[in-house]
Amino acid sequence: MVVSVLEEMRIRSLGVIEDAVVELSPGFTAVTGETGAGKTMVVTSLGLLLGGRADPGLVRIGTKSASVEGRITLGADAPAAVRAEEAGAELDDGALLISRTVSAEGRSRAFVGGRSVPVGLLGELADELVAVHGQTDQQGLLRPARQREALDRYAGDAVAVPLAKYAAAYRRVREVAGELDELTTRARERAQEADLLRFGLEEVAAAEPLPGEDADLAAEAERLGHAEALASAAALAHAALAGNPEDPEGVDAGMLVAGAQRALEAVRSHDPALAVLSDRIGEIGILLGDVAGELAGYADDLDADPRRLAAVEERRAVLAHLTRKYGDTIDSVLAWAEQGAARLGELDGDDERIEELTAERDALRAELGDLGQALTDARTEAAERFAAAVTAELAQLAMPHARVGVALRQTEDAEGIEVGGRRVAFGATGADEVELQLAPHPGAPPRPIAKGASGGELSRVMLAVEVVFAGSDPVPTYLFDEVDAGVGGKAAVEVGRRLAKLARSAQVVVVTHLPQVAAFADRQLLVEKTNDGSVTRSGVRVLEGEERVRELSRMLAGLEDSELGRAHAEELLAAAREAR
Repeated sequence: MVVSVLEEMRIRSLGVIEDAVVELSPGFTAVTGETGAGKTMVVTSLGLLLGGRADPGLVRIGTKSASVEGRITLGADAPAAVRAEEAGAELDDGALLISRTVSAEGRSRAFVGGRSVPVGLLGELADELVAVHGQTDQQGLLRPARQREALDRYAGDAVAVPLAKYAAAYRRVREVAGELDELTTRARERAQEADLLRFGLEEVAAAEPLPGEDADLAAEAERLGHAEALASAAALAHAALAGNPEDPEGVDAGMLVAGAQRALEAVRSHDPALAVLSDRIGEIGILLGDVAGELAGYADDLDADPRRLAAVEERRAVLAHLTRKYGDTIDSVLAWAEQGAARLGELDGDDERIEELTAERDALRAELGDLGQALTDARTEAAERFAAAVTAELAQLAMPHARVGVALRQTEDAEGIEVGGRRVAFGATGADEVELQLAPHPGAPPRPIAKGASGGELSRVMLAVEVVFAGSDPVPTYLFDEVDAGVGGKAAVEVGRRLAKLARSAQVVVVTHLPQVAAFADRQLLVEKTNDGSVTRSGVRVLEGEERVRELSRMLAGLEDSELGRAHAEELLAAAREAR
């Protein structure tokens, strides 16, 4: 199985770095250099590769963009490799190439395995590949939420399984509580809405409108209102087409057309064209007869009864009352009534729904209580193991009398869930408040690490926590940015020793000012500026032999060529080799 290793990074136009290549060791790599030389840019570069925030202020002045490229060796079955291939990336001879660019305007682009990808994918890969720790991470460890996350991570499936069930139940109880709140707090509004709907539906039902009835009645009213004129016009038209019975000598259209056809019939055999015209005139005669018949029927059927007109207008007034309130037409009124009936059914069912939701909420809160108790039990067991393991590590970091403890507490709340026979407050992660405590020496009471640990002690607590995590939930690469701040003397030697131990199971990269730490590294990189204040390609060098002794001497005494400093540096290297 191939272990994931960050082999190298190439950094261009980032801060003080103009163009440099950082070659890393599979084991323990120490990054050293003068203050302000650009060591922190190594950490910043890796942060960009891992999906960190793209700050345009990092782009070197006078350039359009900054870029970072990284090469990571991966096993074919590594989760990060699988995720990258799902995104369309390709491995290059067992290695994954990652790059990130940041423009001076703030635009950022990411590439994985030759494929442009969302920056968020880099963050997903980072979770599987690298753990970054610096001064800000130490401060983060002071927050109770981060301490609970650390304990849960250490506990593994013992907490993860019930926590997943708890989270699902918690989300549902929030949804149920929200719906209940809406139903109860808006009860008056919903009752008013139901009364208005009920009244409107009763009005529509009483009128019993039919689809399209308003349009039909409008047409009938128009016809009845002009009945005399319509009847007169129909009679005149009928007389013009079929003749007036009271004037036998009169001439009508039907007679004229019939005469025209007779005239052509007499000679149609002599010319086919006239025969066609004669047939067409015959068709006109038939059509005139049909129209004349319909006109006679229309006049007979026309109802000029004023009582019918009054009845129509009265019905139209009833329908107009509905269309003023519920829709532009009777069809839209009927549609409103259908929707209103469905909405009224929902509103009338609120009481029943409230009962259902209340019962579901109570059942969910009882389930949360059981799961909360399971979480507390699992965390309590893990807290004892976690505290003992971190305490044992601190003993190896020149804190032999320090004791670490993990306190679990719950806050009583009458409206909470029942855990341990008490009603306690609860949240998305359970009912437990987790606090990491430190007693730095015998007789000292345990205190929160924010109050009980100095800067150097906090650095060692952080390192001890990571060493413990490495045994239970390892990641391939650890990056520590001056995690040894505030540490010196024998404690610094022990920090170097423990980092070397961590490097046996993972890749470790440390940015450090301490020669005691750097001496334990398998590879030491020196970051140095040129005369113009920039770091070029040759500004990040692997130190070996005499060069490494000179750098450790500088870190020890501030003088590269001090005989005492060089002797001490050689002694440090020899002691570190023997300890490893």
